[in-house]
Amino acid sequence: MDYLLNYDEMAPKFKKLGMPIPKRELIKTASQIEGIRQVGIINNKILDLVANNIKVGMSTEEIDNLVYNATKEYGAIPACLGFEGFPKSCCTSINDQVCHGIPSSKVFLKAGDIINVDCTTILNGYYADASRMFQMGLINEEADKLIRVTKEALELALKVLKPYCRLGDIGYAIEHHVKQNGFSVVHEIGGHGVGLDFHEEPYVAHFGKRDTGLVLFPGMVFTIEPMINTGTRKVFLDASNNWTIYTMDGGLSAQVEHTVVITEDGFEILAN
Repeated sequence: MDYLLNYDEMAPKFKKLGMPIPKRELIKTASQIEGIRQVGIINNKILDLVANNIKVGMSTEEIDNLVYNATKEYGAIPACLGFEGFPKSCCTSINDQVCHGIPSSKVFLKAGDIINVDCTTILNGYYADASRMFQMGLINEEADKLIRVTKEALELALKVLKPYCRLGDIGYAIEHHVKQNGFSVVHEIGGHGVGLDFHEEPYVAHFGKRDTGLVLFPGMVFTIEPMINTGTRKVFLDASNNWTIYTMDGGLSAQVEHTVVITEDGFEILAN
């Protein structure tokens, strides 16, 4: 399918219905999607390397070094490094850190910790973005359930992905499952378009109502990355670095992120 031709054919039909549609420039071509697919393969390999090496006693700086060195070996660029002043090549968010944890030589992983490693890679001008949760040895029951429910919420969001579904369908699928399990969804931070830049439209909220929001067309590439808290959904920004987001109540937080593309008959995961 030529996604741009499809957009030109279908967009007027949705406009007549008064439904919000994406800008034409958000529809990726087949060659652009292939470029994102290739950098997604590298991004996955980097996260696989982290998975194979992360352990109790490791500093988050060591994780960052793994990401940086592997990225360079693949001839790619770590998108986080220097982005709006961010000082490291990936984000390492531990326990009550919701996102944007900054790797440090002074922070060491302890038994019982949970950590999200968020990695974005650039290759030939294309971007892919994904994150994974890791547990350090045995973790408590609440932490184990949090990670499981977060992964399940993302899987349920993927199940609603198809041509001309709505952004609200994604948010509803996530928050409904999370609330059923007694947890909360962070509202202030969401997924985003990606591929030709680090952050593009649309903004992908992880809460919402069915059959509302932007209509998703084939050729759209974006992340889904629910951030789930054990307690309140409220968060705050660490004023000491202006990057790291924490849970307001000190409860645990988990996140899993995929980059996906809407296809003519469903979706494809480009980075996970």
